[in-house]
Amino acid sequence: MELKYPVYVISKDRADCCVTSRELDKMGVDHKVVIEPVDFEKYCETIGEDKLLVLPFSNLGQGSIPARNWVWEHSIEQGAKRHWILDDNIYSFIRLNKNTKIKLATPTPFRCIEDFTDRYTNVGMSGFNYQSFCIATQKFPAYYANTRIYSCILIKNDLEHRWRGRYNEDTDLSLRVLKDGWCTILSNAFIIDKATTLTMKGGNTDNVYTDGDKRMKFTQSLVDQHPDVVKVAWKFNRWHHQVDYTPFKKNKLVKIDSDIKYNEIDEYGMKMIELKGEK
Repeated sequence: MELKYPVYVISKDRADCCVTSRELDKMGVDHKVVIEPVDFEKYCETIGEDKLLVLPFSNLGQGSIPARNWVWEHSIEQGAKRHWILDDNIYSFIRLNKNTKIKLATPTPFRCIEDFTDRYTNVGMSGFNYQSFCIATQKFPAYYANTRIYSCILIKNDLEHRWRGRYNEDTDLSLRVLKDGWCTILSNAFIIDKATTLTMKGGNTDNVYTDGDKRMKFTQSLVDQHPDVVKVAWKFNRWHHQVDYTPFKKNKLVKIDSDIKYNEIDEYGMKMIELKGEK
């Protein structure tokens, strides 16, 4: 199934382990891997030159922010109204349905989220939740409205904001979008299995998460940006930010056409089959 919006995977120093791109290939998702010039030769060998977009800079020491903003502008130049931006450490894409997690082998879930997002006039960001936050034995709604969107994000291109800072860029952008009155949609029906922070070499591991202070700078930066809704919490032997999203319950989804009723379940042609060699 053809997607409505371009898909970008930002990657650094992971030519041999850009697992997101490999999984998207298996699913048949057309995408581009965005890299720095210094990594070009290595990624050509493992990803293939035809799939690469090369940034006009290398090693700025600002984490992924410059690459993210470059992608945003590139998608606008392509005439897109939204764009997908994905981290490069996503192992798999999963459907959660009737307390069962099913690995996806089709691009259809991306289109499902695109279509659902486009039902409304006021969605600034949407995306997939983490599978670790969706326990199969528990009950979850199909989506959460007005919360953070991480790692696999569909962004409205005409938002006035851009990525900023050095840490917590996903949470920061989500909060700025919500504070402007936009809504966000976080899918629980379709989720991702992503590598835990600091468990994979490359990316931001070496140039962002290296302060050695149990991530206090990482956490405090978001508190400084949003002191009205963020506080510091000590959990799991390191510092975390704790965000209060309750003020954004007032942000209500607005249908493009209020007369349209969506009552029937549309599987978009998806079927559950057993794949040989897959668990």
